Amino acid sequence: MTRPANETTTQAAKQTTRQVDAALMTRRSVRAFLATPVPRADVEAILEVASRAPSGTNIQPWKVYVVTGESLARLSRALLAAYDHPQRDALYREEYPYYPREWVSPYIDRRRKIGWDLYGLLGIEKGDKARMHEQHAQNYRFFGAPVGLFFTIDRVLERGSWLDYGMFLQAIMTAARGRGLDTCPQAAFTQFHQLIAAQLDLPPGEQLVCGMSLGFADESAPVNALRTEREPVERFARFLD
Repeated sequence: MTRPANETTTQAAKQTTRQVDAALMTRRSVRAFLATPVPRADVEAILEVASRAPSGTNIQPWKVYVVTGESLARLSRALLAAYDHPQRDALYREEYPYYPREWVSPYIDRRRKIGWDLYGLLGIEKGDKARMHEQHAQNYRFFGAPVGLFFTIDRVLERGSWLDYGMFLQAIMTAARGRGLDTCPQAAFTQFHQLIAAQLDLPPGEQLVCGMSLGFADESAPVNALRTEREPVERFARFLD
């Protein structure tokens, strides 16, 4: 028996809703990846889907550099050397402030909680600076992922385009989940924007926004058991009738 067209349409819409919700709800920052390669066709498909993200007057402010293989390994070595340099903070400075200069509640509380939840999973005790340093260094190993993504924006663009960029990044992470892949968006790269610009031969008119690791999650890694909390809707939303 053939279903009525409207019933078929409703079922398809519900299925789409479940798929989109699943991709959004299962997105997380993965900090240990398998070495399993990601086909270039999949990366291209993710970027093509994400390019449908909205942007003011359709200016599409994003530029993406995809790094794999020896290019990724070479960049990783350079980043690790810079990270371990004894004068790192004098030599390498962020080009823009990602985090607030002055922390206040509730933001500092949430930041501290994820930090200690992460360190707790890894058995890193408070004050163990050596192990904290090593864990942060995993950013510059791309957490073992086979694909690194770097995102840049033209310096002539303003704050609105940065807002648009966030939607593009979210679209990438959602499209990756829809394909069984995981990601970790990383602001940790911004301190080394000059090094990255040199390694990737970025034009002087482009500014690094952030980086991202992409691949298949290593579900056996304890660090990937981390699940961050979210505030309930009634805590951050007001409905005005």
